[in-house]
Amino acid sequence: MRRLGAGFRPGAVMLALGLLLVGLPAACFLTSYGCGEEEDRLAEALAGEAVLDSVPEGADREDRYRECDDDDRFVVVGTRYRHGDSADGVLRHYEAAASAAGWRPRAAKGGNTVPGCFTKPVGGTTAYLTVEGPDDGRLHVEIIADRAGSPWC
Repeated sequence: MRRLGAGFRPGAVMLALGLLLVGLPAACFLTSYGCGEEEDRLAEALAGEAVLDSVPEGADREDRYRECDDDDRFVVVGTRYRHGDSADGVLRHYEAAASAAGWRPRAAKGGNTVPGCFTKPVGGTTAYLTVEGPDDGRLHVEIIADRAGSPWC
């Protein structure tokens, strides 16, 4: 005579193992994926940097933006301008504005610096200020950072 429930145990064990091996990683992914409070605090710190409000002569602000990449959790805060001046004039403006706000030119190999790239500790990590353009009459000034300390620009 066969005992009632004897076939139930292996099935229950397989179900429990399946939930453990598939369910636990899925739950972990769903609860830790994407930008959260930590990235929001970093974005607030970056957005408060005065250099983003420094407008070169002859520039008209188009927009200000704040983004976070859900995959890599890096934060970007920036401003776009319409500008018709030369790149040299814009770079000189931001070199002075960045220096006054405590930003330093990013060092490159051989003791040189990376043009249009500055670094500064912000919100407990290293932030990178980049100045791009003006290309086609557009100028981008943005700050990017993440908690992993990734090098940018």
